[in-house]
Amino acid sequence: MLFKLSWNNMKKSIKDYAIYFLTLVLGVAIFYMFNSIDSQQAMLQVSQSQREIIKMMISMLGFVSVFVAVILGLLIVYANNFLINRRKKEFGIYMSLGMGRRQISKIILMETIFVGIISLVIGIVAGVFASQFMSVLVAKMFEADMSEFQFVFSQDACMKTCLYFAVMYVAVMLFNTYTVSKYKLINLLNAQKKNEKVKIKNPFLCVLVFIVAGAMLGYAYWKVTADSSSLTTADKLLPPILMGIVSTVVIFWSLAGFIIQIVQKMKNTYLKGTNMFVLRQINNKINTNVASMSIICLMLFMTISILSSSLSLRNTMGRELVEMTPVDLNLYKTANLPETYKKYGREIKTTDIQREDSKLPIEQTLENNGLDMNVLKDMVEIPIYASNDLTWSDFLENKLEQIKAKFPMLAYDTAEQIVKISDYNKIAKLYGIDEYELNDNEYIMLCDFTSMEEVRNEALAEGNNSLTIAGKQYKSKYNECKNGFIVMSTSHTNTGIIVVPDNCPLTDDMKEMHFLAANYNDDTEEGKKKIEELFSKSDSAFIQSLDKKGLEIDGLTKTRIMEGSIGIATIVTFIAIYLGVIFLIASSAILALKQLTDSSDNKQRYTILRKIGCDEKMINKSLFRQIGIFFGVPLVLAIIHSIFGIQFAIKLMSGLASEKDLLPSAIATVVIIGVIYGAYFLATYFGSKNIIKEE
Repeated sequence: MLFKLSWNNMKKSIKDYAIYFLTLVLGVAIFYMFNSIDSQQAMLQVSQSQREIIKMMISMLGFVSVFVAVILGLLIVYANNFLINRRKKEFGIYMSLGMGRRQISKIILMETIFVGIISLVIGIVAGVFASQFMSVLVAKMFEADMSEFQFVFSQDACMKTCLYFAVMYVAVMLFNTYTVSKYKLINLLNAQKKNEKVKIKNPFLCVLVFIVAGAMLGYAYWKVTADSSSLTTADKLLPPILMGIVSTVVIFWSLAGFIIQIVQKMKNTYLKGTNMFVLRQINNKINTNVASMSIICLMLFMTISILSSSLSLRNTMGRELVEMTPVDLNLYKTANLPETYKKYGREIKTTDIQREDSKLPIEQTLENNGLDMNVLKDMVEIPIYASNDLTWSDFLENKLEQIKAKFPMLAYDTAEQIVKISDYNKIAKLYGIDEYELNDNEYIMLCDFTSMEEVRNEALAEGNNSLTIAGKQYKSKYNECKNGFIVMSTSHTNTGIIVVPDNCPLTDDMKEMHFLAANYNDDTEEGKKKIEELFSKSDSAFIQSLDKKGLEIDGLTKTRIMEGSIGIATIVTFIAIYLGVIFLIASSAILALKQLTDSSDNKQRYTILRKIGCDEKMINKSLFRQIGIFFGVPLVLAIIHSIFGIQFAIKLMSGLASEKDLLPSAIATVVIIGVIYGAYFLATYFGSKNIIKEE
């Protein structure tokens, strides 16, 4: 009997379960999708290094999934609590007919199992199909070959999803049992007659508090944008974060206290149609849901910031990767090795062979160790100089104390790198970047790492930053840094290279390293791959010949840089999308359930509207506006937060993400939020519409 009653109750209350069901299905599908990547990667033709990166991503997603499971678990408990409260009168009738709390608990238990099983099955089916699109996305991000694409079902992801959600449902069942055990018959039968207590706030106090909160929020915005350079440690970053959180709560607390007073002064607006009713409903909602509105706003802020920043990071890294890898190969080795030197905290003794080789150009070392030089073309080799007599402190001398106060963590004793103008122009010509000219008494500072460029520009701004290089005085040709680099990288990370005239008296003793740039002398992918292996595989004849003599030539290849960069960007993007979507679902579901609860509690008010002559079109329009404002208010404040939060994130990821790439990221974020937030908004509207129609 209880089984039949539970089944009939579930079918009868299907419209009540719509939001709950949508949340469960989305949660299950997303959980399966992101945990099935290990099966999807098996069919991708990627390199070994990319495969290792994918394994790392899968491992990190596993840890993130635990956090996601906790969020979804709390959300399911919250949603279930809405359903229980919605049916208090029904349970009161059961108890008045002689049914005990244990039997009611069994009914709820069976209903939870029914909904859980159905949502789990539908969610996994949706996740299986959606994961195939995830395969395409993974392949695109890793630039993998999809020629062996096939439909994949991940048994491990399915079992993991079932296990995690089974644990969540057990938590829901325990919560339901505890909730039912506290029920009293009189409270259940009168549940719909109880209203939340709304305290009338002093409008003048609310206006004052709102202004103070706005000022505090403005200060927090200023701190994380205009004065972000001072936020160098966690203890300095914490105050503006706390100010932002407190201001958000206070704004929602004060908003309901005075906004109605302002609109009431606008008689033409306030008395038009059902505006009076809508305004009072919204006022009560904000007034009684300050905490939840604040949490939802902050969750939406995190969603927007995480998605926009991570997508911007990926776009920037993708764009800069092309700029920063103009050739196939960079090789460099230390020049003028001493008899002993320190490496990773250990003292290393060098041999005669190592010291002699360190004086030779890289090209000669390659030939001496049996490398066929025909595998390379477009070779350019230059020396890079450095001296402890010219450090960052010396360059920043006229602004050193001010900059140290802002950036105390910089290594100011780092020796500046120096390159002759003709040598740099050889590299620049090969790379296809700007070449420069210098007079005999001038130098140029090349720097493209954003935060370091700002520091150096402070020293160059006054136009009197002269340097003594190899005993000769030079002045800066420009009052700012110029773009340029020598060593390939994933992004613009050159912290500074001083370019000097060719007649600068740099000595061989000042050589810090030999540097060589070249392309592979083959036009086919297969041929380039074989040349790549000469420099990247530890068992290649060339690498082994170096190892036997204890020689070290470090290098970067375009392929390795691109694979590593793509991997990092993909890991960040995947985790960001995973967390962002979960936060978005959670905030949307909470808003939806709050609105459905209010619609259920306010049925009587809509009945009164009908009695005083409002037709269904007017009532539905007022309901639509209520829900629109209820969903819109936290979103608007979250967007304002995000404008400044994203700017801070971009500065924090200086050199990795750029404001240039924010527009496509913002569009993608708007689409994601529009689809999920919009789906919940519509589901809430139609659900509320059905509720207020009930007799």
